Amino acid sequence: MVRNERVSLLISTYNWPEALELSLYSLSKQSVLPDEVIIADDGSTSDTAEAIKRAAKYLPVPVKHIWQEDKGFRKSLILNKGVKAATGDYIIQIDGDIVMDRHFIEDHVSVMKRGYFIRGSRSMLNENTTRKLIYKFKSGQFENARIKGDKNRFNSMRIKLLSKLIKYLKSDVRGVKGCNVAYWKDDFIKVNGYNNAMQGWGHEDMEFACRMHNAGVKMRRLKFRAVVYHLFHEYYSRNNAVRNKELAMKIYSDSVSYAIDGYMQS
Repeated sequence: MVRNERVSLLISTYNWPEALELSLYSLSKQSVLPDEVIIADDGSTSDTAEAIKRAAKYLPVPVKHIWQEDKGFRKSLILNKGVKAATGDYIIQIDGDIVMDRHFIEDHVSVMKRGYFIRGSRSMLNENTTRKLIYKFKSGQFENARIKGDKNRFNSMRIKLLSKLIKYLKSDVRGVKGCNVAYWKDDFIKVNGYNNAMQGWGHEDMEFACRMHNAGVKMRRLKFRAVVYHLFHEYYSRNNAVRNKELAMKIYSDSVSYAIDGYMQS
């Protein structure tokens, strides 16, 4: 696949090196590779840095580890810093608890188009499946692992024809999840990136997507392609979730397209 634009894979992470290393290993098996990987680290301990060093030895693309001090859940801020470090024209973004299907990057690259951002899907794995996958990876058996989603199983199916048809279905930007999205860096900067006012877990991805929509950047729903598997974990504190959702909804209803405290202030 020939492309003129540089593509960066942006991975957010916090203190789960086993999952991050598995995610990076799935990157090494991609049919099409990005030009670089940016790890946006929201204050992890040195175990994560060591996992990144191990992965960097076999990954065929450059890896940048962007770290900030742990002062609570500040995902928006570290994602803004990660995009600043990215040299790509196009950003594909996942979380550090995501295992990618081998065609994940290829599928995203095949649909990238100016004026659009991408809303992808995820298939959820349960605790037992997650534990088995991490064990297989650590013991060198992951190569033969067959992953099947335990929840949202349709999201684990890669069917190109269905994917082409479903792109025409209406989809709400308020359903965007940051574990599988893609956007042009120019568009990201136009809306001033993620909103640093979104502190604590929840809805920073939805708020960002609402501003992209308000700025006139169209959304394409990518389903039955760019398959990812979400590893099971206990939820973070959701104390700020209601506040963050209310802020995102107001941004949407008021047609706000630019974050006052965002990318440029990070």
